[in-house]
Amino acid sequence: MSELPSAILFCCTMNAIRSPMAEGIMKLLHGRQIYVDSCGVRLGQELDGFVMEVMDEIGIDMSKHKPKTFDQLEDSFYDRIITLSPEAHHHALEMAAYMDCDVTFWNTFDPSLETGSREQRLEAYRAVRDQLMMQIKRAFPRHGMVDV
Repeated sequence: MSELPSAILFCCTMNAIRSPMAEGIMKLLHGRQIYVDSCGVRLGQELDGFVMEVMDEIGIDMSKHKPKTFDQLEDSFYDRIITLSPEAHHHALEMAAYMDCDVTFWNTFDPSLETGSREQRLEAYRAVRDQLMMQIKRAFPRHGMVDV
């Protein structure tokens, strides 16, 4: 994709793990060059604590993120909608039927399903964070920048 979108929406099931991670990474990489938002199909209660920890490891402060649903979006125009769960993909396709927008599904594991020790669970969150970082860098490269 040669041109960056002007507005992008990341969505998942509850806007508490995957889509806020993607939103934070996109903002880190592209700043205010692109309008970026995220939402969920259902309302999450609060941002997952493991998300805050693994995002802080790469310099992204997620403390101000408040989960929201599709119905609570302030804007309704996006060039791209990236869905991270099957449920969100279905909802995004319905929403996009009324706008000129590309909807892309990035099937992304829900790390909250991981069991085990605290470190094992953190590793699952880091894996999702790193996967999203790689996908975003590939789909939305920074012009003039070479990633190593």
